[in-house]
Amino acid sequence: MDRRNALRTLAALPLLGISGRLLALGPTQPKLLVVFLRGAYDAASLLVPTSSSFYYESRPNIAIPRPADSLDSALPLTADWGLHPALRESIAPMFARGEAAFIPFAGTDDLSRSHFETQDSIELGQALNGSRAYDSGFLNRLVSVVRGKAPIAFTEQLPLILRGSTTVPNIALRGAGKTALDERQSRIIADMYRDTPLAAQVSEGFAVKADVSRELAGEMQAASRQAVSAKGFELQAQRIARLMREQYSVGFVDVGGWDTHVAQGASSGYLANRLDEFGRGLAAFADGMGDRWRDSVVVVISEFGRTFRENGNRGTDHGHGTVYWVLGGAIRGGRILGEQQAVEARTLFQNRDYPVLNEYRSLFGGLFGRLYGLGPKELAQVFPGARPVDVGIV
Repeated sequence: MDRRNALRTLAALPLLGISGRLLALGPTQPKLLVVFLRGAYDAASLLVPTSSSFYYESRPNIAIPRPADSLDSALPLTADWGLHPALRESIAPMFARGEAAFIPFAGTDDLSRSHFETQDSIELGQALNGSRAYDSGFLNRLVSVVRGKAPIAFTEQLPLILRGSTTVPNIALRGAGKTALDERQSRIIADMYRDTPLAAQVSEGFAVKADVSRELAGEMQAASRQAVSAKGFELQAQRIARLMREQYSVGFVDVGGWDTHVAQGASSGYLANRLDEFGRGLAAFADGMGDRWRDSVVVVISEFGRTFRENGNRGTDHGHGTVYWVLGGAIRGGRILGEQQAVEARTLFQNRDYPVLNEYRSLFGGLFGRLYGLGPKELAQVFPGARPVDVGIV
């Protein structure tokens, strides 16, 4: 595609005019919050490729309907992309105001499809073909290069991304909410359908769900690595905002519960509920930042995406490329950013996943260059061996 070739050309150029000064933010120091969705959320349900017939063929049970008058349909963003309707009241207004953007086909070149290996790889921010230094995360290297930044982790333990030479405090978030129907609620719903034509299907569905959920519960919990749930994040967002507004300039929080192998749902259901809670949390964070929201950038990432085609359990499995969210009053939002391509069977990676066209170290490098006025030397300390790419986030 011409767009793809043009972006490659731009990527080969140096980041001009950014060394030694902040761009777009004036004299006020920026506030940066990185949010890690642990468990690999289904990006094709968040940012819906509404112009792709292949998407609807691949997901007969979990596709988000094309934009229409129905409240269950995708919210139109561009001619090619729509937003999950669960974010109608939270993220969609931000996008309309230019305070939210999305980067599809994003991620790492790590092909392990392992939650743990890929999470570690991203947090370290080091080249895949070299040795790993597990005491050096890329956000710690950032605050070591950009002097005067006060970092904090809103996590149970200090995450890899903030380990390093700079001392970083961490504070645990409490208040994680329940994330699914329990057995009692399932029985109540099944009883409602007793002696109806749907009784057998409902009972069988809950039985299958219970069996598979027991098998996968351990994986879900492990993949989340003690991260707060989406509901917990919603409840704690104002607290995070207060601390970021008053004391800290670089923050990190992880949110778990995104490993949807079974009963993922579509416009409603498990994933929709998580997106709703998380979106409300982000909106609460924006509100809690007050006048500092205009100087804020929030980047939402995940270890990888999920399979483009739904599986036999009406869920999705471990994939590759994903979608990054970028929010804040400091960004040039209301756009879908980065290198893109048509969503078709022929463009899938290994005939199953979104490809990675926007490598995360390049994306973060380009953002940090613009946000903090870092030149090539400083960026090489944060992301050794990476080539920063400015996709116009700020």
